[in-house]
Amino acid sequence: MERIIYLDHAATTRPAKKALEVMLPYCRESYGNPSSSYRLSEASRQAVADARKVIGEAMGAHADQIYFTGGGTESDNWALKAVAETYRHKGKHIITTQIEHHAVLHTCAYLERRGFDVTYLPVNEQGSISVKQLEKAIRPDTVLVSVMFANNEIGTLQPVREIGRIARKKDILFHTDAVQAFCQVPIDVEEMQIDLLSASSHKCYGPKGVGCLYAGERVRLASFLHGGAQEKGLRAGTENVAGIAGFGAAVSYCMETMDDRAGEERRLRDHLIERVLSEIPYARLNGSKKNRLPGNANFSFQFIQGENLLMLLDGDGICASGGSACNTGSHEPSHVLKAIGLPDELANASLRLTLGEETTEEEIDSAVASIKKHVQQLRDGSPLYEAFLKDARSGWM
Repeated sequence: MERIIYLDHAATTRPAKKALEVMLPYCRESYGNPSSSYRLSEASRQAVADARKVIGEAMGAHADQIYFTGGGTESDNWALKAVAETYRHKGKHIITTQIEHHAVLHTCAYLERRGFDVTYLPVNEQGSISVKQLEKAIRPDTVLVSVMFANNEIGTLQPVREIGRIARKKDILFHTDAVQAFCQVPIDVEEMQIDLLSASSHKCYGPKGVGCLYAGERVRLASFLHGGAQEKGLRAGTENVAGIAGFGAAVSYCMETMDDRAGEERRLRDHLIERVLSEIPYARLNGSKKNRLPGNANFSFQFIQGENLLMLLDGDGICASGGSACNTGSHEPSHVLKAIGLPDELANASLRLTLGEETTEEEIDSAVASIKKHVQQLRDGSPLYEAFLKDARSGWM
């Protein structure tokens, strides 16, 4: 099998060995439905309860504030729709940002079609909102602020503590999509005054198809799926016991290793950024150089098409992305890169590299060598690059 250099951990992570080992018994011996009353189901019930406790502790919450879902998208949908339904008597105004994941943006569009008014805050060139603009956007009928903890494309970390402080002072609920940040950076929902938080298992070395929604004591959460009494009667359907157990084990593992893992990812990320910016002309880093997720680096390369670069890198066994994995196949420029001010030609020339616990410096150096080679190859065939060089030689630049 050819060597694979996996640099797309923002899309998904390889499940930790510990998570897989914990999951297997619930697929075979302990297969009982956790809602059933006989002894065969006791292990399943306990596995769900244990995972709920571990995940709650990882974000500074109580176990009974954690609700299991099918993933980050469902958690985002539930948070926004539940608040809109429950608090519409108080107002129909929601504040979010222009760079949210489409799970939030498309849900906001859905709510707008049902009479809600949504303010989409702009961001600066590094992808950060202004807390002053946020405070100014709050109205008497504002019921929710939803700002992601860290952006999935450019890795920018938002001023979550300040957002939480402002929302709490104004008695407005605050939701954060923490899918990319959970288990990557420290999170304390009480200290940060977060009311609702979305997280996903497969972004933190757990299985796909399971996530959670944290809902604090200030939140009256409306039912999302109707049916049985699972998740306090708010999210019906038999629990994915194996997935939930794996999620809990992955979170436990991530919290034990987070400091060392994040430190090494930062070192490799900075090495990657320094090499790309110093060795590849007309390259730019998208997002903040320092205020970003430990393993995220997003670049734009002038005079190329990002899709072509991705195909060439794939031929070298390098897994990377042009942005969110959820938008693969879309020919529209990234809404995130457009929001930070990039023109279409740079937004369409982006490359996202996201590191994980198994990434090595040798892999980074191999990837940089491949990127350099293919960027030059693509530029050599570009009439725009040829014209640019001609103008530079003639003194027009």
